Amino acid sequence: MELIPRREGLRRPSMRQVVVVMPSAFTLGNLFFGFWAVVSAFNGNFRWAGWFIVFAGILDMLDGRVARLSNTGTRFGAELDSLVDVISFGVAPALLIYFLDFASAGRFSWILCYIYVTAVALRLARFNVLSAGQPSTGWFTGMPSPSAGMTLAVYYPFSQTEWYRASLAYLDLQHQGLVVLMLLLAVLMVSNVKYPKFPPVGLRSARGLFGAAVYLGILLGGILAPEYFLFPLGLFYMFFGIARATVLGLMERPEPVAPIAEHLADGDVPELPPITHERRSAWGDRRQERDEQ
Repeated sequence: MELIPRREGLRRPSMRQVVVVMPSAFTLGNLFFGFWAVVSAFNGNFRWAGWFIVFAGILDMLDGRVARLSNTGTRFGAELDSLVDVISFGVAPALLIYFLDFASAGRFSWILCYIYVTAVALRLARFNVLSAGQPSTGWFTGMPSPSAGMTLAVYYPFSQTEWYRASLAYLDLQHQGLVVLMLLLAVLMVSNVKYPKFPPVGLRSARGLFGAAVYLGILLGGILAPEYFLFPLGLFYMFFGIARATVLGLMERPEPVAPIAEHLADGDVPELPPITHERRSAWGDRRQERDEQ
């Protein structure tokens, strides 16, 4: 009887290994649709290019949630996600708008697209630095790049609707309006304006029920009338952060500071603490910390 030799080193992948790979698989799917959007925009298929960027945004949302739920988030996955997001929500929307309108606007119109892609890269780099080792909060600092990219992506399907042609076509958004929109999104991504994250979904609390209602409303709007729903939703999210920051800025009252001239007139000259070696050493430590960051 001939015995079959046992192959050493060949093991069936465990469930844990499969779960670890899942977030990266979603991220690579995100890259697939982002690259497909670039190819479609180059071929003049602007409608499907926009939808492919939306599909990339859905996969980008899923990879993060899968990593958190399965507790399989890794530094490799975070860096890969940032690199992919630059392509899917930076390069792809910028080239979509360039081939749609800016290609015939002049020799240097591509610089606007470059500014937008630069803002996406800076936004993602700042997010990686601020979120490293910090607890998660309910707010983003600056508009998220997927939201900005998908807002640009769904403009063209929205511009082909009867409602747009009957109400907003006279604004000629396909020219000066697109320039303003792209620059505004670029500024908001690198700004300190706070934007809310999606609320958690649950059935045991009011916040969870609210999150479920938000997801359900977006899902129904995106399925039943995506051309009419998604672009106004992106504009609403963009202006919500601006309006909130404006209201909070107006409500802040700076503390009154006594003029220096009054102190000098009264002969009350504050004494400055002497600069010691310890203080110089502290300043040097702070500079070293900033350089390391």
